[in-house]
Amino acid sequence: DFHSKPQKQRDSSTQREEGNNHFKAGDVQQALSCYTKALKISDCQSESAVLYRNRAACYLKLEDHTQAEADATKALDVDQGDVKARFRRAQALQKLGRLDQAFTDAQKCAQLEPKNKAFQDLLRQLGAQIQQKVAQLSSTDSRVQQMFKLLLDSSAPISDRQKAAQNLVVLSREDAGAEQIFRNDGVKLLQNLLDSQQEDLILSALRTLVGLCTGHQSRTMAIVNEVGMDRLCGVMGSAASTVSLSACHLIQVMFEALTEGMKKEIRGKDEAILPEPSRELRSMLRHLIDMLPASSVSGAGRDSAINLLVKQVPRKSLKNPDNSLTLWVIDQGLKKILEVAGTVPEVKGGPPLTDNTPMSCSVLLNKLYDDLKSDKERENFNKLCEEYVQYHFGSSDMESKLRAIQTVSVLLQGPSDVGNRTLELSGIMDAVISLCASENITHQQVAVEALIHAAGKAKRASFITANGVALLKDLYKKSENDRIRVRALVGLCKLGSAGGTDFSMKQFAEGSTLKLAKQCRKWLCNEALPLTSRRWAIEGLAYLTLDADVKEDLVEDKKALQAMFELAKSEDKTVLYAVGSTLVNCTNSYDVEKPDPQMVELAKYAKQHVPEEHPKDARSFVEKRVVKLLEAGVVSALVCMVKQESPALTEACRECIARVILALVERQEDRGLVVAQGGGKALLPLVSESTDRGKIKAAQALAKITITSNPEIAFPGERVYEVVRPLVSLLALDCTMLQNFEALMALTNLAGISERLRQKIIKEKAVPKIEGYMFEEHDMVRAAATECMCNLALSTEVQKCYLATDSDRLKLLVLYSGEDDERLRKAASGTLAMLTGEMPELCTRIPDTTSHWLEIFQALLLGESQDLRHRGAVIVMNLMQADKSLAEKLMESEALEILSVLAKGDDPKQASIQKAAQRCLDLATEIGSAER
Repeated sequence: DFHSKPQKQRDSSTQREEGNNHFKAGDVQQALSCYTKALKISDCQSESAVLYRNRAACYLKLEDHTQAEADATKALDVDQGDVKARFRRAQALQKLGRLDQAFTDAQKCAQLEPKNKAFQDLLRQLGAQIQQKVAQLSSTDSRVQQMFKLLLDSSAPISDRQKAAQNLVVLSREDAGAEQIFRNDGVKLLQNLLDSQQEDLILSALRTLVGLCTGHQSRTMAIVNEVGMDRLCGVMGSAASTVSLSACHLIQVMFEALTEGMKKEIRGKDEAILPEPSRELRSMLRHLIDMLPASSVSGAGRDSAINLLVKQVPRKSLKNPDNSLTLWVIDQGLKKILEVAGTVPEVKGGPPLTDNTPMSCSVLLNKLYDDLKSDKERENFNKLCEEYVQYHFGSSDMESKLRAIQTVSVLLQGPSDVGNRTLELSGIMDAVISLCASENITHQQVAVEALIHAAGKAKRASFITANGVALLKDLYKKSENDRIRVRALVGLCKLGSAGGTDFSMKQFAEGSTLKLAKQCRKWLCNEALPLTSRRWAIEGLAYLTLDADVKEDLVEDKKALQAMFELAKSEDKTVLYAVGSTLVNCTNSYDVEKPDPQMVELAKYAKQHVPEEHPKDARSFVEKRVVKLLEAGVVSALVCMVKQESPALTEACRECIARVILALVERQEDRGLVVAQGGGKALLPLVSESTDRGKIKAAQALAKITITSNPEIAFPGERVYEVVRPLVSLLALDCTMLQNFEALMALTNLAGISERLRQKIIKEKAVPKIEGYMFEEHDMVRAAATECMCNLALSTEVQKCYLATDSDRLKLLVLYSGEDDERLRKAASGTLAMLTGEMPELCTRIPDTTSHWLEIFQALLLGESQDLRHRGAVIVMNLMQADKSLAEKLMESEALEILSVLAKGDDPKQASIQKAAQRCLDLATEIGSAER
């Protein structure tokens, strides 16, 4: 009968049989793959139905309940009376929380086979679960009703209303509670709370809405439409900063719920087909753009709106070809962004700003410009900026001219190409230079700042050096106002540091950088100065600390360091990059190109300039500086800087922080302190969000910490799993050999902790990379890779790799067990000892790996160190236990004599070796007597 079936059906049946055998043997993944193959070739409906039913069983075991339900349904579509398929569907529906449908299926199964105990049990379970859910919903329902009643009752005591509002927040975080609030017309009540003028009630309403919107697209769309962006932006634009931040968080959550929904097919929660949310998204963005120039919006609210635009508008990845949102925002809102950028707070009539607003505008403009794809798009952006600046500069009144200059300043800090083009518009540079001498402090300040930002751009620096240095020196010496003096000083520092860290290329007379730095430190500690002026003092130090004498002075001045760290933790986020740069300079964690010695000789011969390193930039000086910074509390400042939710925390800024932390963990004895103050946790966000260089620096710092600290204490809880991916990223050809080595050591440490961590390492595809490093020329790297493999081989998946006959993995371990390098021998023989114990079937393959196998194991038994002798004895014991012919070969060799020596002796330190050796002798005796 089998031969009369068509070929296709025979193939399908064979696959199905194979699948059944795998399923019985417990290999669900293989069974699933066989059933899937069979389904592809089966063209008989009843055969396919059985395959779907079987595949549903696999999915149930793998806990993929959505797929299990879909397959069981396909089987039932063919045969409604298929009781196995129906039972499987009931189990899947139960797990998916669709209890009513599961109950109907289970009931039908019990009717078809009333005596089946499994069906009866499932029915009982479901009955109890449904009752519990009804009770829970009705109690949730009554709790929601009760809270609503309290909140709507204006005569109720305020403390009761506050408690009710807080309970709502807690309820909204559970799905059942969120659903009840939503269905009970809770959104209307929450709107009333938003309009209540009471801060704590408004906060509770915002937090409840966060619960309702998180990860739920359809509810979010309904809420955006019902509450309205006008009201939400109004709350975000209010003066209270906690309320403003809370509203900002809610809008962020709404954006995420809507955009996530566009990316994935939503099943489960949102069964209905949803309208496309892009209309809501654009309407939300339009409201944020309209907030920017509105004078009714508070400074904090405006910063939040800019922050949301920075996060939501540019593409997350440049691989995504669609930048239409950026083009739309430039088209609709670039003028409004420039209006904020050009606002001079001291001049009346502009919208209120915070200290952070100009910097946030720079970041937003830069992000938009970077997101453009073609010269045509960039030309349009340039043109819009030039027109805006020209229009204001061409006006006769002074305030308009200042607005134009201020806009140029903001552009120079953001998309500097655009800034340079606006700076070259006729008359602007002359106006800046003449306004530097203005009697009016505000005018003077705007002009000096524009000059400073222009000085940083190499193209303009030579022009400014010619015209500006004398002017800035004059201002620094003669101005009565410290606010102007500190800015003039930064301009001078910026121009003076053009030689970088090259000791011989100083722009200033000997010792004058030290004087300037001393003045900067004085201003930094002067609490009478406004924060913005003290921030400029750090800007100055960021340039001056390229000089090693200045670094030495700064780390000795504990007061100045602490003032700098306090500023780093303050509300003013614009200071982050200057603090980061100053610390990079003090710890010498910038990249230094070491010149080729031959080229240096040639350059001297040709009388060319050779960069020189300052004597105080030597290693010993840097180490002392690191210790001083740690004593002054640098770690807590860095931890605080990483946590800032601000556009000012740019990728370049994160790179600085990563470099500094790497420098702080350079010495092993400092690592404990860095970890204790939260430095380890601070690295985790830096490995995912930073420049490519910054990510590598952060990963290397993680490796150093993981090598010497207990990783479970340094990265408590789930955090330890986040460390794996960055470490694996260091196993790359474009990383240095040291980085490869440290990553291998760190992974060895993690692989020894738990099976779950080993699984994570395997999942990150690290095993083939680690194997690659086992062939490395460098002894230490090769040994580290073999040690890492030794710990990973505790996982059955890795053990199975050694069973494969098509590779030299086993041969490599046997050969490495006979190498000279003791560390490598220990690692290789340790791995062999474990593998031969776990998988006796490997033992018989050892003689085929190399003809020297016996000599290698004898040499281990005679090894200098106890570790080697112990590993040797265990390997021999495993071989003898696994295979009689191997045991006989070992008995005929000198190994037996060596073992009888090792089994004697009474040194308690050698107990484990004696035990293994004695077991080998016992086995030899057993085999010998059996022979007789």
